[in-house]
Amino acid sequence: MILWGSLFPMVKLGFKAYDVSTTGDILLFAGIRFAVCGIIINLFSLLTKRKFIPAFKNVVPVLSSGVFSIILHYAFTYLALSMTDGSKTAILKQIGVLFYVCFSAFFFKDDKITLPKIIGVVLGFVGIIAINSGAGGLSFNVGDAFIIAASFCTVFSNIISKKVFREVDPVVSTGISQFFGGAVLVIVGLLMGGNVNITGSYWIFIYIILASTVSYCMWFTIVKSAELSKLFIIKFAEPVFASVFSAFLLSENIFRWQYLAAFVLITAGICISNMKPKKA
Repeated sequence: MILWGSLFPMVKLGFKAYDVSTTGDILLFAGIRFAVCGIIINLFSLLTKRKFIPAFKNVVPVLSSGVFSIILHYAFTYLALSMTDGSKTAILKQIGVLFYVCFSAFFFKDDKITLPKIIGVVLGFVGIIAINSGAGGLSFNVGDAFIIAASFCTVFSNIISKKVFREVDPVVSTGISQFFGGAVLVIVGLLMGGNVNITGSYWIFIYIILASTVSYCMWFTIVKSAELSKLFIIKFAEPVFASVFSAFLLSENIFRWQYLAAFVLITAGICISNMKPKKA
């Protein structure tokens, strides 16, 4: 969550450093990011002698994960960043999490709905609202709809991935899906006239690639054996870290009571959701 949180301001810095402005530029930038990540992860899989080629029956699910986690998720997210307020984005991206936690048992029998999970997700959601309190009145636009769509794409990609990981190495699946998703976004971005010149400020692009590669491999490795509902509650910490890094990198003011309240609420939510019932 620390790595993912740091990527929010870093991507914004990348937009500015590489003059990313049009829709084509945005999709091309996202595509380059994940195509490079996919290449790095695939090389790592080959060097560590992992079973690199999935069985034929698993090819479509692996690529489907790339469609939801990379192509659709980041197309919606990157487009929304230019249309909606960042203050609302953190709230709207949790709607998919709320949906999954409430209906997790329908997807995985061992991922049961429990009172601690419900309390955890409520506290986490209230914490996200606390971060954004005082940001102004509520409204709804196309960018907000894109963020909600991106939120559900995250949920769907994780559901698909968890099922695929029963037979496919998580690192291998992550590398293939990211390269596939990135390549598609590169093609679409170029067809839309995108032009991204990654010269100067190389450290921004290098950090984005490294943080993306490590965080996704870590996340999907954990997804293989953990309950998705608990992991999604932990994801409530992501916007908190995004706010902290934004303060350092974008000079945003986080020294407000809202941030302290959010940290306490989200931490409490994560701890409560992971409480194990006492044995009689």
